[in-house]
Amino acid sequence: MRRIRLWVSYDGTDYHGWQLQPHAKTIEGQLDQAISHLVQAPVHVMGASRTDAGVHAYANVAVFDTTLSMPAEKFAYALNSLLPKDIVIRASEQVDLDWHPRHCDCLKTYQYQIEMGHFVDPMTQRFCYLVHDALDLDRMQEACSYLEGTHDFTSFCAAATIVEDKVRTITGVQILRQPNQTNAGLLLRPNQSFRIQVTGNGFLYNMVRIIAGTLLEVGKGRKKPEDIKDILQAKDRRLAGPTAPAKGLTLCQIVYQ
Repeated sequence: MRRIRLWVSYDGTDYHGWQLQPHAKTIEGQLDQAISHLVQAPVHVMGASRTDAGVHAYANVAVFDTTLSMPAEKFAYALNSLLPKDIVIRASEQVDLDWHPRHCDCLKTYQYQIEMGHFVDPMTQRFCYLVHDALDLDRMQEACSYLEGTHDFTSFCAAATIVEDKVRTITGVQILRQPNQTNAGLLLRPNQSFRIQVTGNGFLYNMVRIIAGTLLEVGKGRKKPEDIKDILQAKDRRLAGPTAPAKGLTLCQIVYQ
């Protein structure tokens, strides 16, 4: 028996999240189907991050066990011929049989993509959240500093979250500005865009999207940067901002330690 690790990218727009669900199209379901067809045996993958409906990934991780003797690096090529075009295996490799993507220490990096403008850009609308307001990015960056460190993030997770321990460590939060890609002769300027990048050792349900929604409230002037301290201390979901839409969120990187 061998264990194969997959690095998986996907556009989550048309899926009901990662996790297998009855009568719903999911990333995990598509992987199970493709791998089972390839190895001619029932297979169920184990994933690193159970992304929500509509959330994307550049580098999620999954493993599965098989007796097939195919070279490990060839699984990526074989599976990509069986998967839908919005799911791509970027790499495949063999790991120890006891290696599990959720049982190893790691750092995960998410990015939330935002555009400021009057109209949706059809080239980016599946991956960005459009905001009509002018945002103060400097105030948002100041607010980011209060989120870094080890905190109880009860205020920044969905109210129905069952997990008892809501302490997480955020190693970095920053606003990444993207220059407008204007060329001489263009009559129309593209929307101004930026990303909220969050890196940590683990995340609660909807945590990054609530962080994004709260930082947007700061950017709009509805909250002060220093309000983040009080929101964290209160451990009350009602004090944080709204949950930003799933479409802007991408799991960008998982680094195992």
